[in-house]
Amino acid sequence: MIGRSVAYGAVTIINAISCGLGAALSVGLKTEARVKLTSEPGNIEGKILSDPSESTILIDKVVRHILKHFHLEDQYGAYVETQSNIPIARGLKSSSAAANAVTLAAISALGEEVDDLSLINIGVDASIEAGVTVTGAFDDACASYFGNMVVTDNYERKILKRFQPEGDYAILIHVPPKKAYTSKSDVNRMKIIADEVKALHRLALVGDYWSAMTLNGLLYSAVLGCDINIALDALAEGAVAAGLSGKGPAVASIVPRENINRVRDVWGKYEGEIIETCINREKAHVL
Repeated sequence: MIGRSVAYGAVTIINAISCGLGAALSVGLKTEARVKLTSEPGNIEGKILSDPSESTILIDKVVRHILKHFHLEDQYGAYVETQSNIPIARGLKSSSAAANAVTLAAISALGEEVDDLSLINIGVDASIEAGVTVTGAFDDACASYFGNMVVTDNYERKILKRFQPEGDYAILIHVPPKKAYTSKSDVNRMKIIADEVKALHRLALVGDYWSAMTLNGLLYSAVLGCDINIALDALAEGAVAAGLSGKGPAVASIVPRENINRVRDVWGKYEGEIIETCINREKAHVL
């Protein structure tokens, strides 16, 4: 009774923390999960192989939610391993990808099935309980699970629109060395810009999502005290959009292939690593 699965990372188009309305774009970074059921009810052991110092509370909560969902909490425990190339606590949806991957793998190990949105919501509920998200990150979870781009109402947990962005773009992400945990972010500070973010959400809904992404990043950078020059430099060198992802500190940019080296070069002066990936168009799936 072993399940294995993969789910994907994402970058922010609209950060939902200020007003509950969000949008996110799935990218080619991924998290794999392996869940082995055990005959020790109540005993959930988790390991994050790619970052062993991180807390495994999310793994624990996800598995408990799934066992409870199927009324099997008195029958099984689990041993769970995750492996990921998504940098943790940088705004690149590592928690949403982990929640989706563990949920999928655990359901597969049980030999059960649920519909897509029920599966996503199990992970969202577990994420809220684990304290790794402010709004439940429904937008991030949907982008991670479905691929491409989603525009959502996080409070209502509704997908308002899905887009498949056209064009052969690279995603370049500047990842500073310092982590920033969502649970420690200043929510009241972000709520100052709620009305402005709602306006950008409307922009994303009508398809002007690259402008929305850039402006969202500038707004959140301003209230969180993040350096806006990283995004502005990417735009100056030909990115079609660039902005803070989540509460940061990572900055994501959407770059036509011919401008990749220009953006890389200008970002070379900033401390941190540069990740190159792509828009992910695949759905999360069992391996």
